[in-house]
Amino acid sequence: MKSSNKGRTRSRAAIVVAAAASVAAGAALLPAASAAAATARSTTPVVDQQTRATFQRLADAVFTDRTDALVDGGQSARKKPLTKSFSGDVKLSAALARSENSALSSLDRRKASLAALGERYSKADTTVTLNSTRVQGAKAEAEVTETTTLTYKKVRGDEPGSTGFQAHHKLTFTADARGDWQLTGIRNTDPAAAGIAVNQPAQPSTGARVARVASGPMPKAPRAATTRTAPAKAKKLTGTTFNYKAMATYAEKYWKNYNTAYPNFNGHGAGGDCTNFVSQSLKAGGWKHVPGYVYDYTRWFGNAEIQSDSFVGVNEWSWFAQNSKRTTSLAYVYQMDVGDVLQMDFNRDGSKDHTMIVTYRSPQGVPYLTYHSANTYRRSLASIIASEPNSYYYAYRT
Repeated sequence: MKSSNKGRTRSRAAIVVAAAASVAAGAALLPAASAAAATARSTTPVVDQQTRATFQRLADAVFTDRTDALVDGGQSARKKPLTKSFSGDVKLSAALARSENSALSSLDRRKASLAALGERYSKADTTVTLNSTRVQGAKAEAEVTETTTLTYKKVRGDEPGSTGFQAHHKLTFTADARGDWQLTGIRNTDPAAAGIAVNQPAQPSTGARVARVASGPMPKAPRAATTRTAPAKAKKLTGTTFNYKAMATYAEKYWKNYNTAYPNFNGHGAGGDCTNFVSQSLKAGGWKHVPGYVYDYTRWFGNAEIQSDSFVGVNEWSWFAQNSKRTTSLAYVYQMDVGDVLQMDFNRDGSKDHTMIVTYRSPQGVPYLTYHSANTYRRSLASIIASEPNSYYYAYRT
């Protein structure tokens, strides 16, 4: 038995050697270009630990370039964008490189628009965390979290220290014939209701959504004007029924580290967690539950186990807020103060998309908003309007 097995082993080895010799001889007869092509086609793309680390560094470079386009001296301090230093195994595709050049140009225009509104940034920090990588053949998808902080430049002198946000992206890498990876696509994966981050170039509209229509008559909030010069609308912040400082403190505590006493609605439909987060902040400042049927917009309640639609839904919150008389509408967005709420309709289709809360107002009258989806801390109203100039705005005095 042993002798027979060894004999078969030698036969298989001889066959393998002969076959290899035949392939080598055949390759030698091919023209040089054909042989190279055969070798290239046989290359299998690999995503090892080093490649994943390079994916992360390239993503960091992309979003750092975008952020630096908004900072005074940011891009000009370097001779070329960070992404230009990537070549070989992992780099931007030619098409995406052109797209990013256009993105930086649009962000440079946004920087000029913000400067005209009296807002500048003196420095910034962007870091990217690689959450997961999925490889299928010549395609790889990397999901990343971007965390960006921008330091406000003291233009008026009353700006807060900084603003920050977290955004989530899916990057698509495609392997070429040599097995080298090229970044071919970048997609923001935050809910549509998140809006556009300050360093995110505007995306073309995909068309109007179907407005959510409720049965029966619903209170309709009037739109607020976005003009910078607004009549004074003073708000008493102390000695009132509600504790507006507590609302702001709660929002600024949990803007990126979510309160586990409530569910997180990011990733659940298009709405995200924005209204749920604002409702929690209002509750922290004294808004009381109005228990009842979850679908009844005249009710408002939320905890770890159950939440009314008005606690977590953008339009439903607006209906409850107006019907309950807990809010009044402001004619101008720049009249908002700490604890007031801003909602947006991105598509102007009659259905509101996003909810935010004011957590700081500068002495010279600029509101700064904090919100979820994407997680954002003290973003100026000027910055929001500069990124979303065509949206409808609804301002609520709480």
